[in-house]
Amino acid sequence: MKRYIFTLAVALVAIVASAQIKKPELMVIPSDVWCISNGYYTEVDNMGVIAKVPNYKQALQENMGLKLAIAKLNDLMAEREFPLQSLEQMIKNLEQRRMEDNMTMSKAGNELAESPLDEVARMAKCDIILEISWEMKDFGPKHSLAYILEARDAYTSKSIGASAGTGAPSLSADVDVLLEEAIVANMDNFIDRLMNHFTEMQTIGREITMDVKVFANNAAGVDLETEFDGEELVDIINNWLQLNTIQGRFSMPYASENVANFTQVRIPVYDERGRAIDANGFAKQLAKYLRQSPYNIPCKVMVKGLGRAVIVLGEK
Repeated sequence: MKRYIFTLAVALVAIVASAQIKKPELMVIPSDVWCISNGYYTEVDNMGVIAKVPNYKQALQENMGLKLAIAKLNDLMAEREFPLQSLEQMIKNLEQRRMEDNMTMSKAGNELAESPLDEVARMAKCDIILEISWEMKDFGPKHSLAYILEARDAYTSKSIGASAGTGAPSLSADVDVLLEEAIVANMDNFIDRLMNHFTEMQTIGREITMDVKVFANNAAGVDLETEFDGEELVDIINNWLQLNTIQGRFSMPYASENVANFTQVRIPVYDERGRAIDANGFAKQLAKYLRQSPYNIPCKVMVKGLGRAVIVLGEK
């Protein structure tokens, strides 16, 4: 009887634990290749180099096939109980925020160096971006769809996994129907890769990049070699990172008196209130520490997307 009660208790604990497993938040977007191939992009002059930047708003407004494809993927993920963010709604929220900023700001705001996807992902604070590309193939009266679905970490843009294939020829010409027929056979393996990545992240932390720079001729008169009680500022920052990263995981591939680059910085996925932590929030914690006594260093934190932040020392 005791053994039965013990076994039942273990089973109940397992069921509760399983129910409490948090799944990553997802957002489905068209890939850069799909946008550019279909003419949904703008050209930007980046220091003499013309770059093609995807125009998600135009694609969503003009291509019903894209809306159907995103809706179908959202349905497939919702069936597996993944939290979802809407690309279209994030774009609307971003435009609303820009309109409000333009009406209330009398001068330029903080420097931003973000792609359209960086801006949308930062507002959504999703964990994983699903990039979809597809091409219709005709076989007489029948049609099939060749697709590539790639999952990327929203913070690092690193690939987590991909699924690709071509559906069997069908009389249907609807993108959502053909996409489901093509993708459903590979969906379970793809989902497993997403969950493995997110589960690993719970253990070793979320990866971000952070740069610490110094304003030239700053009023505070500090740089990364400035000493406090015989310890250089760059070492003080290193010590803080050792204490505040997961398992002390980070790298510093380059450091000078004016710049320190920190990569593979592993930060907690959530704060004590269960809210997602991004690079900006983590950098603000360090900036707050440096502003306090005995350092009293003015700091400016600049947003560079979900997974990258820059702290500039010496002035606000």
